[in-house]
Amino acid sequence: MFDLIAGLPVHILIVHTAVVLIPLSAIGAILIVARPKALRLFGAATVIGATVGVVASVIAELSGNQLAERVGWPEEHANYGELFPFAALAFLLLLIVFWVLARGVPLNRNRPLGLKVFGAVLIVAAIGISFFTVLTGYSGSKATWSEIVETTQPGTFIEN
Repeated sequence: MFDLIAGLPVHILIVHTAVVLIPLSAIGAILIVARPKALRLFGAATVIGATVGVVASVIAELSGNQLAERVGWPEEHANYGELFPFAALAFLLLLIVFWVLARGVPLNRNRPLGLKVFGAVLIVAAIGISFFTVLTGYSGSKATWSEIVETTQPGTFIEN
């Protein structure tokens, strides 16, 4: 089911959804914590983006297992890839809780201290999931491209 679409690995098609939406949602999370007005403007879009990103990360992990059965297991990337959906889900849950709680605070009022502390935790989680996205993506790119790039001269066309 998560192997190929039109002859291409599902993994390379779906992984970009998670790689884009999770960090973009992390930026959105930081903005909705820092600016209460931003919560009203794009809080829901941030939650939806993170939700789609989490679903994409689960599909990327499952399809990555299928791809690995075809081409081999890049151990470092596989280790990150197995953990990434759980980290993304934890970020999403923190984001949803903050979004729900913060929506109940009127714009003209200061946020309660507890919500400010929770917002700080969400900012740390947003930075952490962004860093984890980079680590996971870098390890996958390295596993895929480093040998090809090292053995190919610039301007050389690789034929199949």
